[in-house]
Amino acid sequence: MLWQANSASGMHVSDECKIKFLELKAKRTYRYIVFKIDEKAQEVKIEKLGNPDESYDDFTSTIPENECRYAVYDFDFTTEDNCQKSKIFFIAWSPDSSKVRSKMLYASSKDRFKREMDGIQVELQATDSSEMGLDIIKQRAL
Repeated sequence: MLWQANSASGMHVSDECKIKFLELKAKRTYRYIVFKIDEKAQEVKIEKLGNPDESYDDFTSTIPENECRYAVYDFDFTTEDNCQKSKIFFIAWSPDSSKVRSKMLYASSKDRFKREMDGIQVELQATDSSEMGLDIIKQRAL
């Protein structure tokens, strides 16, 4: 059992995840990306790509209520000085209702995943939807 826990820490991140993240960051091809750990393949894979015109509500509706996920979201906002800016958020979604094994798997793989996604500006850990509401995103962006 100990070997399994060690092998789970730092799941491999698929090349597709890295490529699509770079497209989101550099070309703004996507508004968000939702990632899922494929335990059988021992790899983080893309579950959903959000079009640039999708809203934050569209994004949150794609996150499963009772399962862990990683996500990146490109948040556009206007500063008090009336400057248009954007920040890339990393959201580690680990709801209280998800399975303990899943929570452990996502927690142990998070640091490696973040290292592979160079350009994340704000990190958010959420265990229920109120912890990743649009108001929280706005506060953390400024």
